[in-house]
Amino acid sequence: MAHPILAGAPGEKHLLLGNEAIVRGALEAGINVVTCYPGTPSSEVPDTFHRLKDGSYYFEYSVNEKVAMEVAAGAALGGALTLVTMKHVGVNVAADPLLTMTYTGLPGGLVLLSADDPGCHSSQNEQDNRYYARLAGMPCFEPASAQEAKDMTREALLLARKTEQPVMLRTTTRVNHLRGPVAFDVRPEPAKIVDFNRDPRRFVPVPAVARVRHGELLKSLEAIREVAENSQWNVVRGEGKVGIIASGIARSYLSDVLAEQGWADKVSVLELGMSWPLPVKLIGDFLKSVEKVIVIEELEPILEKEVRAMVQEMGLNVPVFGKCEYLTVQGEYTTTSIQMALAGHLGANAASPVCFEGEEGLPVRPPNLCAGCSHRAVYYTVRQLFGDDAYYSSDIGCYTLGILPPLKMADFLFCMGSSVSSGCGFSRSSGKDVLAFIGDSTFFHSGITGLVNAVFNKHDVLLVVLDNGTTAMTGHQLNPGVDANVLGDACVHLDIESIVRGCGVSEVAKVKPFNLKATLKTFEEMKAKSGVRVIIAEEPCILYARRALKLNRPQTAYVAEQGPETDRVLNEFACPAFYRDEAGVQVDESLCSGCMVCMQISKNFKARKRSA
Repeated sequence: MAHPILAGAPGEKHLLLGNEAIVRGALEAGINVVTCYPGTPSSEVPDTFHRLKDGSYYFEYSVNEKVAMEVAAGAALGGALTLVTMKHVGVNVAADPLLTMTYTGLPGGLVLLSADDPGCHSSQNEQDNRYYARLAGMPCFEPASAQEAKDMTREALLLARKTEQPVMLRTTTRVNHLRGPVAFDVRPEPAKIVDFNRDPRRFVPVPAVARVRHGELLKSLEAIREVAENSQWNVVRGEGKVGIIASGIARSYLSDVLAEQGWADKVSVLELGMSWPLPVKLIGDFLKSVEKVIVIEELEPILEKEVRAMVQEMGLNVPVFGKCEYLTVQGEYTTTSIQMALAGHLGANAASPVCFEGEEGLPVRPPNLCAGCSHRAVYYTVRQLFGDDAYYSSDIGCYTLGILPPLKMADFLFCMGSSVSSGCGFSRSSGKDVLAFIGDSTFFHSGITGLVNAVFNKHDVLLVVLDNGTTAMTGHQLNPGVDANVLGDACVHLDIESIVRGCGVSEVAKVKPFNLKATLKTFEEMKAKSGVRVIIAEEPCILYARRALKLNRPQTAYVAEQGPETDRVLNEFACPAFYRDEAGVQVDESLCSGCMVCMQISKNFKARKRSA
């Protein structure tokens, strides 16, 4: 039976994740092409497309966001209705093609899903990509519920095709990962492929063309402003003299607060679901109807500043309030923060709601590598050999979880693919030994260029490619290094060692991390050398091995003898399967993966057949 997201009929309601609703919205628009680079909180969108693939659209996991954007742009230029997905920091990678394709326009229609992450739940920053909508000249939709995620995705795609201008669908973590009822509409046949009419004076933006196309973009945005003025997503509710302008998920929080506190009749609310271009006339009329206005938006005070500018330009005497003690620039908002911020403006009780505090004494759970993760074996080996004498350049991926003691394998990190380049710079300026760590997916994403630069400029760095055979952190998505048997006929496996050698690296070695003795010997040999050296540590991600490769080890470790030696293994290797009770150090068989690394560290650990 086909999945409801594919086969659901008009009028049916389904409980969907926000990211799943985006998929349904794209299908209801007749999507032709989907490209992506997976990144939380957007990952379930491409994963759902990948899982559901029914032949009605083309889908690919691209090697990075810039490539995903360029493939998508090419597809939309060729006439396909196209969606490209990524997390907020991925848009930085894709910004180069993005800021030019809005000049040329794309006849097939393209929507960029930018999934922002207020609160840094799984990101290195919490940038606000509404700035990109303004910088690139992209209309911007901001859903606040699963239903809106579906409906706005469809509308954004149809607007992109109608106007030939790329459109941004800007979500935040809470929208991507909420679950709510979604009423389905008709799922049409895939959109017609639009004929491409060769026109170098539009699609080849040499300077003379680009100057003209910038003007065309500005004209197009002014035309789309009329769409925003009359959009069903930009609405005024209530008749109070205290005005509130809200966008994004803050609209949902605000709605809950007004209902719970009985404040709905005290305020007028302007909800902006299509927040760019600004519906200037709608906002202006709203400002004239209230005595003061409060702007509620997560992250940057973008709307707030634009509303302040409008008040000044219109010569209005309307105080504008926004960022404050409760409505901060940092982190996610909550119903509590909005309630506290509004209470003062409404002369209401500002007492903080009573929240469930949870039980005292619950253990703190620090970030940690999984039991049986091969990265731990590599890190243990490196720490034994290099200790604190070397510096460790980390990258974006599971391996960053080795930051805490006793492993301490991350001294600095910037962004995807930065470990090689930043490690080179650090080594050059400090004269210190540097080991750079990078995963297989990140190597293909943007590590290769750093490696090429390292060879070209004769840097001194030891790069360790932690090849666990998948894109582990975001959910085991495909990448060019995935086993050929897993890839099937649709993709081609690329060999990392061949690429490394092809980049000009002559000092290359492969290790199996669970063989500690051989791994240590290889690191010792590389330590004695200089220049660009690469060690490829191959071992499947333990979760991927179980789920996708169906590999399970029949044995488990146990502690045969207690004492200082056993305590040392606990303290230095710190496998999550270890625990201590009244009898001493023990191994939790349910967590032990059977890697047997602890047995190689100390004879106090032994192997036995796993219990049935």
